[in-house]
Formats: sequence, structure tokens, C-alpha cells
Amino acid sequence: MNQEEQILMHCLYFTGSRFARTITKLAEQAFIESDLAPSYLYLMMLVKFQPGITQKELCHKLSIAPSTSTRFIDKLEKQKLVTRKVDGKQTMIYLTDAGEEMYIQFRASLKELFDRYATILGKEESLALSKTLHEASNKLERDL
Repeated sequence: MNQEEQILMHCLYFTGSRFARTITKLAEQAFIESDLAPSYLYLMMLVKFQPGITQKELCHKLSIAPSTSTRFIDKLEKQKLVTRKVDGKQTMIYLTDAGEEMYIQFRASLKELFDRYATILGKEESLALSKTLHEASNKLERDL
């Protein structure tokens, strides 16, 4: 291995970005039927797990800015997949019936995605890698 390959391989920024681009391509292929980017589907999953979740909680759980969550929710609301309910200063988000149906499709696509990369990486390595990346992200975010 030459020097530039070693530098690239040992650079977490480069390696993480490369991994993110590759896994994004796999995810977009798995979720192609939904006509939504994977980020929207993960937001819907959180709403499914916690009906009435606030926008602030969504931002925290997805590690996104409030303006990004507003854009996501606006688009999902326009497509009649979520609805907002205001209670004082809090805006709570709920799935609509169409959102519930989309969620079911998403879960099937999520399984397909896992099966695709687990076939390549192995099931145990896939689970371990996800856990390691999650824990590393948490540590890095705490120090930002």
C-alpha cells in the first residue's frame, strides 16, 4: 500500500464520507418505490414510534437543524403523509393513514437494505459496524 492510500485509509473524514456515499446509493435503490429521500422516511419512522413527537424532538433524534425539519415536515404534510397539531407553543406531528401505509412499505424496504449490505459485509459485521458508528457519532456530537 502506498503512502496516499494509507493516508486515505486512516482518515476518518475521507473513509466516513466514502462510506456515506456508498450506503446512500444502496438506500436510495432500496427506497426507490417511495419517491422520498431516505431522510424523510426515517422522520416518518420516528413519528410512527412516537405519535405526537415535537419538531424539537425530531431535530434532536435525527441530528438535523430546525429549518431542515420544517422543510421535511412541510413536504410530508403537502403529500398528506403527516399532520401537525398545535398545542400552545408545541407543534406535534402525527402520521396520517397514508403515512401509515408508507411506513409499512418503508419497513419492508429497510429490511431489503439490511439484507443487501449484510449479504456483502455479513450480518454480525453489519450490526457491529452500525453500533460502532452510532456510538462514535454520539461521542463526536457531544464534543461539538
